[in-house]
Amino acid sequence: MLRCIDWQTLTPDEQLNLLARPLQKNRLQAQVAEIIASVREAGDSALQRFSLAFDNVELDGIGVSEEALQTARIDNNALEAIETAISTITTYHQSCKPQPMTVKTAKGVTIERLYRPIKRVGLYVPGGNNTPLISSLLMQAIPAKIAGCEHIVLCTPANPQGEINPHLLVAAQLCGINTLYRIGGAQAIAAMAYGTESVIKADKLFGPGNAYVTEAKTQVAADPFAAAIDMPAGPSEVMVVADNKANPEFVAADLLAQAEHGTDSQVFLLCDDLFFAQSVQQAVNKQGQQLTRQSIINQSLKHSAIILCASKKDQLAIINHYAPEHLILNCEQAHDWVDEVESAGTIFVGAWAAESLGDYVTGSNHVLPTNGYARNHSGLSTTDFMKAITVQSVDETGMLSLGKAAMTLAQLEGLDAHAQAIKVRLTVLEEM
Repeated sequence: MLRCIDWQTLTPDEQLNLLARPLQKNRLQAQVAEIIASVREAGDSALQRFSLAFDNVELDGIGVSEEALQTARIDNNALEAIETAISTITTYHQSCKPQPMTVKTAKGVTIERLYRPIKRVGLYVPGGNNTPLISSLLMQAIPAKIAGCEHIVLCTPANPQGEINPHLLVAAQLCGINTLYRIGGAQAIAAMAYGTESVIKADKLFGPGNAYVTEAKTQVAADPFAAAIDMPAGPSEVMVVADNKANPEFVAADLLAQAEHGTDSQVFLLCDDLFFAQSVQQAVNKQGQQLTRQSIINQSLKHSAIILCASKKDQLAIINHYAPEHLILNCEQAHDWVDEVESAGTIFVGAWAAESLGDYVTGSNHVLPTNGYARNHSGLSTTDFMKAITVQSVDETGMLSLGKAAMTLAQLEGLDAHAQAIKVRLTVLEEM
């Protein structure tokens, strides 16, 4: 049973505890560090050894062959669904591509901001329980392609037969990716971060994963000789705001959809009506009994709750404190709430805006900040696959208009050489 709690009856400490994320497992620093060190030292042979030990697959090679890519086939329904997702995701991420800009900051001074794609990016797609996470591939590959990244490589674990799910292979082809590696886990992150005989070294890594993958990404991001990463990762989560006009079956379905991600996922419903809350509880129980991941859902619901809270002001305070990965506003005048939401990975507005649509086909990216990182991070976009370069053009007028101020500031900071670099130029201009 999804518990129902009256917010007003809790002490401030109890309120904070209710909104606390589930405790994460040991971060496995030592084990992951050992895996990374082994891959750096032994390269492909370490990858093959770890694939046998962790994934029970004996690989004769790391990469996916061109033949496997070209012969992959899926049914028409699946192909049409993938193509639909590619279309909407492309439309949105194309619109997010940053444009160069030019601004004059003073007489004789022009600043340009140019954008360049990150040259080599590594994408990671988990393969837990042999489930092909096609959407994860699309959400990473499409913005990388739009950004213009020259080398896009993909790592995903093979099944015990050493094969990659054909849906992933077809999706990769449709996204223009032809460099795939049959490796997973922390070893895949290490391989892309440092490179091996077969794996191309990447400049930045993207994608979700288990605790080992997350820890590996954290460790390589701290090494300037390895690779940057997209964002901190954590368990998936949703917060739903609903009034008594909402359909409790819809609300229950949204809560369950997020709860099935993993045992450490977390879901909350904010509402102001006890009868509605009880209706949602009943719907959660009924629908949950028909789902295949009941054991995972039951664990997730243990650290989740329905929060009864009559004040909109308090509900907004809860939202902005929790900073949910997904926020669903299933209430009247839902759009009126948006301006007051300060922290959320993505917001779904209205009864028909199922979070599941956003996971697959609305076009917005589903790689979002979790674990409260929405307070200071954004969801994945085309800009994450690019970097900005500023170009500063200064002529004689610019030196005359700004040189004195620059010299003064340099002298205040005790940096005589900085001041001298300005002074020698001003002296030449004075003599002209």
